[in-house]
Amino acid sequence: MKLVSWNVNGLRASLNKGFLEFFKDIDADIFCIQETKMQKGQADINLPDYEEYWNSAVKKGYSGTAVFSKMKANVVTLDLGIAEHDSEGRIITLEYDDFYLVNIYVPNSQRGLARLEYRIRWQDDFCAHLQSLDKKKPVIVCGDMNVAHREIDLKNPKSNVGSAGFSPEEREKMTELLGAGFVDTFRYLHPDKTEAYTWWSYMFKARANNVGWRIDYFLVSERIKDQVRCAPIYDDILGSDHCPVGLEI
Repeated sequence: MKLVSWNVNGLRASLNKGFLEFFKDIDADIFCIQETKMQKGQADINLPDYEEYWNSAVKKGYSGTAVFSKMKANVVTLDLGIAEHDSEGRIITLEYDDFYLVNIYVPNSQRGLARLEYRIRWQDDFCAHLQSLDKKKPVIVCGDMNVAHREIDLKNPKSNVGSAGFSPEEREKMTELLGAGFVDTFRYLHPDKTEAYTWWSYMFKARANNVGWRIDYFLVSERIKDQVRCAPIYDDILGSDHCPVGLEI
């Protein structure tokens, strides 16, 4: 089974930058998107071989997630069922016969860590959600998790300590999530690989110079890690400030 995840930073804009060409070429069984910045029906997307699942933010042009799946999900759950979290379209949970698929767009802590306290609450509630699913069947989690977990996961760790996405609090929460029974598939297969990034600033020619961060992930339940075959980073694919990431399992 092949899965792909991509923060497209606005799906309507990405459609004009090669999104559909990559989508069709990669031929994933499940394709997850973050930061759609749209409501379903606001763009002409004709993918007859795929079921579509959308979770859009209440605020127009903001956040949002979507999943395109060749397999029809048995159960579809949007958000966490917690009012504080459920207006930004950040989570889609799909239940299939043998596993759960969870597509997420984790809140950014913002400049000056203005939203860090909220992000930590969100992370705790999200971790509890994953643990409850994992008790029933294996879980595959993907999306923009807005954190570079280790120093190896960004180009300039020393100068970014305390920045959004590399604060001690966010990194510790990622450690806790992995410790709750989940595996970072890319690091499982490539524990020491450097200069492997999924996001680059639009400023200072960051992408051309590969000054990036790895903040997009596929996680799996610990008990199915041996089924992971590859976890590619498609860093040659443009169309967003993020690149797609994949999982074959």
